[in-house]
Amino acid sequence: MDFAFYQQLADDALNDVEPSEELCLRLLTDESLQLMPLLNAAYAVRHAHFGNQVQVHILNNAQNGRCPEDCSYCTQAKTSDADIEPYPIKNEEEVLGEAERAYNAGAHRYCMVFSGRGPTAKRTDQLAGYIKAVKEKFPSLEVCVSAGLLDDEKAKVLKEAGLDRLNHNLNTSRDNYGKICTTHTYDDRLNTLLSAKRAGLETCSGLIAGMGETPEELIEVAKTLASVNAESIPVNFLLPFEGNVLPGTPEDAKQLTPEYCLRILCMFRLTNPRADVRCAAGREFHLRSLEAMCLYPANSLFLDGYLNGQGAERRRTYQMIQDAGFAIVSDQPLEDLLEEIPADADPNAKISELTRDGVQIKSMDQLRPAMPVKS
Repeated sequence: MDFAFYQQLADDALNDVEPSEELCLRLLTDESLQLMPLLNAAYAVRHAHFGNQVQVHILNNAQNGRCPEDCSYCTQAKTSDADIEPYPIKNEEEVLGEAERAYNAGAHRYCMVFSGRGPTAKRTDQLAGYIKAVKEKFPSLEVCVSAGLLDDEKAKVLKEAGLDRLNHNLNTSRDNYGKICTTHTYDDRLNTLLSAKRAGLETCSGLIAGMGETPEELIEVAKTLASVNAESIPVNFLLPFEGNVLPGTPEDAKQLTPEYCLRILCMFRLTNPRADVRCAAGREFHLRSLEAMCLYPANSLFLDGYLNGQGAERRRTYQMIQDAGFAIVSDQPLEDLLEEIPADADPNAKISELTRDGVQIKSMDQLRPAMPVKS
């Protein structure tokens, strides 16, 4: 084994030397490149910028369904027949209640996701009010918002309200984009990221692997995100929700082996060495017994599941972090967070395990745990 090759991978990334497309392709497809030394090279880069710390992010599905877009991977798209229960935008009381739950659960970042093409000026002001309220109550809790397409002025309003990051995923390559969505374009998404940058916001943008893309197209996304200096990159692996136009085929599932998923994470780390690389949706489903290994190239993950899909039990995730020798970025010590929260006290304390047979949709108790009780 040529250990010098793997050392050079790490050294180049540590010196901000971007790997060539040919090298990235080897990382993804060359079986002679062994996984463990590749993970070690990626970890050297991750450790240099983030140490052994793991950032925990919690999503708030702040508006469910009723979306006019036709993104074929999404349970909330107008074309999806997934079994979700739509609801309008949550009110400020509910948003703050879920922010408190996220803070108490050890989250470093609270991510509010609003379905739809993009906010009106009035809705943008409403979101700005939510951001201000969360930041005033929990100053140490970073806030990320995903609200669809934005222009410069709307991005500026959110920045002035105290927003830390704006999320808008590229999802796939330019050439593949028209195959997964027809109601907006790749450039619409890219321009939203550029508007966020011009407003002084950090950007969170990633992809969903497993949507029929080639390895070369994965590399294109990684390099595009490097070119726009995306501070945060969630790497998602397609979850096969029943009812979606693009549910994930058996061939997709075969492609997204645990090893291939880890190679994708390593490639994104080495092409974006300073970015917050997140092992996002599909972590439990596709990595299976190698799930803990994602923490070697990635420095963050989601707790309490995803936008509409259930994830792993909270205690299991924190135990995994501790067992792998990592620490979390939180005001709460990891030892305290490992104290089990009774499932009947918090619907998100325990979320059923995923199996290869399918993905469970979140219940309303999990989607709206802070919903005010009606008298």
